Amino acid sequence: MSCPPATTPPVVCLLGPTASGKPAATLALAERFPLEIISLDSALVYRGMDIGTAKPSAEEQARVPHHLIDIIDPADSYSAAQFVRDAHDLITAIRRRGRMPLIAGGTMLYYKALTQGLNDLPHADAAVRAQLDADAAARGWPALHAELAAVDPVTAARLPANDAQRIQRALEIFRLTGVPMSTLLKRPPAADSSTFPGQAPDDMLVIALEPSDRSVLHERIAARFDAMLAAGLLDEVLALRARGDLHLGLPSMRCVGYRQAWEFLDGACDAATMRERGIAATRQLCKRQLTWLRSTPERRTIDCLAADYVAQVAALVDQAWGS
Repeated sequence: MSCPPATTPPVVCLLGPTASGKPAATLALAERFPLEIISLDSALVYRGMDIGTAKPSAEEQARVPHHLIDIIDPADSYSAAQFVRDAHDLITAIRRRGRMPLIAGGTMLYYKALTQGLNDLPHADAAVRAQLDADAAARGWPALHAELAAVDPVTAARLPANDAQRIQRALEIFRLTGVPMSTLLKRPPAADSSTFPGQAPDDMLVIALEPSDRSVLHERIAARFDAMLAAGLLDEVLALRARGDLHLGLPSMRCVGYRQAWEFLDGACDAATMRERGIAATRQLCKRQLTWLRSTPERRTIDCLAADYVAQVAALVDQAWGS
């Protein structure tokens, strides 16, 4: 295994959409460098949600330290601002241990917050969200999407009519501020919003795993969702439902796969429809992740379908961290 260089190496960020092969690359890097992984994944933070999030196995976590996994209960929420604070603290601590921080995942909002700071958006409001949920139950999310289009056409244009979580957030922001979310996002971040100054893009190596043929990634997504069902995803969601304090209004239960399984267990659809919806939602997530990535000019792109993609990642990290 390589030893850390005398000078402080840059932080390495390994980004990529779902099913692009990030875990294989990170574990291969762990064989070469004394690294610790900081998860850039908004679903892996939840305890008891293992199968549907493709959480690293106990054996994988034993091979290399993983951070920001299993840190909160599904009844709670975790924000981009919390991620920035936690990532900053972890990077400092990992470096003090003489090890190397590797940030890996596909939650691009977290990456943007880490590297560009946070826009001044209002915090979640339980009362407003409850009203929006009630409106959606009565009228359907496509109707709320139409409402959003009337007040924030820019945001509505990039959201599918059934993207409940993002439609709710955009309408919540408008109801709380009277200003479209798209307008607020154009404003520069607050001066003190970034707790990780100077690290990106200049002091960060950003590697993006992107497919040369998206249809291959779609095939992987379908196979992976079937594997999750075979591994017991429905039993996992049954156990979460049995707690009695979780519901579809929570960010945790809106994670891809969990929402569709919950609706199936509610009797809202049959098993085949649940599977189709789960795969379609994962593909939509993949599309959003790729859109975010392609607006990230500092990234170094590697074709995740290449037979030697792991070796290509290792070569770039070798240049940054030294061998």
